[in-house]
This record gives sequence, structure tokens and C-alpha cells, in this order.
Amino acid sequence: MGEKIKKHYKNGITSLLLAAVIILTTAAHAAAYEVIPSGNTVGIRIETDGVLVVELGEVETESGKKAPAVDAGVKVGDIITAIGSESISSGNDFKEVVSKLTGDTVKMQVQREDKQVVLNIKPAKNLDGNYELGLWLRDGMAGIGTLTFYDPQTGIFGALGHPVSDIDTGTMIPVRDGCIFSSIVTGVVRGQSGKPGQLQGSFDMNSVKGKLCLNTEQGLFGTADDALASGRLMETASLDEVELGEATILSNISGDKVEEYKIRIVKKNPNDECRNMTIEVTDPRLIEQTGGIVQGMSGSPIIQNGKLIGAVTHVLVNDPLCGYGIGIEQMLEQAVENANNLAA
Repeated sequence: MGEKIKKHYKNGITSLLLAAVIILTTAAHAAAYEVIPSGNTVGIRIETDGVLVVELGEVETESGKKAPAVDAGVKVGDIITAIGSESISSGNDFKEVVSKLTGDTVKMQVQREDKQVVLNIKPAKNLDGNYELGLWLRDGMAGIGTLTFYDPQTGIFGALGHPVSDIDTGTMIPVRDGCIFSSIVTGVVRGQSGKPGQLQGSFDMNSVKGKLCLNTEQGLFGTADDALASGRLMETASLDEVELGEATILSNISGDKVEEYKIRIVKKNPNDECRNMTIEVTDPRLIEQTGGIVQGMSGSPIIQNGKLIGAVTHVLVNDPLCGYGIGIEQMLEQAVENANNLAA
């Protein structure tokens, strides 16, 4: 087939690090909940619901180059959900539908941000006699991130504290199917001003530990078995209870070992839906090993006064010691609102 499906994962090795750079774009009574804070890195695989347009291209035809997608008004970041009367859920669906196309104009339905748009597109015959639409597409991605909490009563987990977005287009990935896996951190690229660091890791795609169901502004959510989380139940606290000053985070920056590191809550941002806290790393051990907050640490639980208060989400690019966190109440609200779907 002529259309190109870009994959950003392969078995065992991460090819995308989920998080920690600041480009991101109340609530439940958090104190009513007890969950297990984690801090473990996990492998994350997402298969998109539809196919994501990451690049527009041209088709070589006998009469010269043609650009059907461009002519039809397709945009990078569009998610193709149907062609003609056929629904598109995956790259395989797309290939099968396109293989049946002729030169006749067909309707294409795309999700563009929060709108459904219908376009008319005329396929072009390439030099091999096959019809193409002039698109580069993606239908899956994977990487590592950090598990924030696990609820042993429901089996629901929350991770990252922010959405997974496509690396090329910035589009938030709609989840058709997904899994999480146990992972190992194999190395760290230290962060420095102007250049965020990153955790390097690997995971085995044959060892599924949980099902990923939702990708939201407040993070990833799904269900997992209890082997993925260890530790004791901890009460959660609302943003109102958070105090400026000392706190700690739980992070996995080597192997599969989770350790506790000191940070400081510098500021509360109650009017920001997803970046409720400004934080600063103060632990000399973490600073020495990572330079501060690095990509892959997003989702690291924030603990204060014996309660889970939030999760690390972003690093400030020009100052890796500082970043943002989301209040745990925001993540719990998503989990509670979608409990039936997550547990289905």
C-alpha cells in the first residue's frame, strides 16, 4: 500500500519518553480517598482510535505529482475516523479501505480538535496502479512514564498527570486500545538549562500488567493487577490542604527501585486546572543523578504530611530544578467520573 503508517514503538525498547516538558497546554474531596502511591516507571503502549495525520505528501502519477489530501483540505493533526461508509479504527482498517478505492471522489470524516469534519477527497493512481491519498499516518505510540497511584479496591490506576500527545503534531492521542507493562530504567540523561533530560528504559511488551483506557488532560487511566503497585494505602489531600514548603516525591530513576526525594512546594496555582503547584527539587541525590526533573518522571507522586497531594507533570525547560505538579484531586476526579468505563 502507498500510505505510510508511522509506528513509534518496537518490542522491548522505548522510543518515546512520555512527559516532563512544559508545553501543556475543582474538584473531588480528595481526603475521602485512600490509594497506594506508586512512583514506578511503566511501559505504555497506545493504539489510536482512528489514524492520525502526521504529514501531508504527494503521489507520483503518470501525469505528474498530485496531492489529494492537500487538495481536500486535510490538516496535520486530523484524526481520520471514516472513509466513505467504512469506519477507520486502525492502520489496518485504513489500508483495507484504501485498497478498495477507485478514482472516484469519496467522503472522509476526520476529528479536528473537538469537531467532526467531512471532506471530499479524490484518490490519485500511483505509478504502480494503486490509489493513494497522499498521507503519512500514525496509529500507535509507546514510551515510559510514571505510575502515580493504584486503588486496590477498584483496580484503577492513574499515571503521568498530563495527556500523551503525538510527538509530531501535539494532538492528544485518542485511545482505542492500550496496555501498561513493568519497566526497567537503564540510564539517565541529565537535564540542563534549555535541554530537558530524560530517563532511558526498556519494557517487555509480552508482559502486560494493565489495560489503558483513557488519555485525558489529567493523565492516563486504566485498570491493572495488584502486582504492579506495592506499598501501603495512603490518604489523599485536596489542594486546600497543601502547604508551601517541604514535601517529597517518589521516583524510579534506576532499575526498578523507587526512592523518596526532597522537594519544595514553591507556589499553589488553584486557578490552573492541570498545573496546580510549582515545585523545586532540593534533594542533592536527585540533583546529582538527574539534574532535577527529567522526561519520564511525569506522574511521580508528591507526598506531604503523610498524604498523597499530587503528581509531578512538567519541568521548566530553562531550569530543570523547577517544574509543575497536578493536585491529586484532579486525577481522582477523572478516575471517579469514569469508574464504570474503566472497570468495564
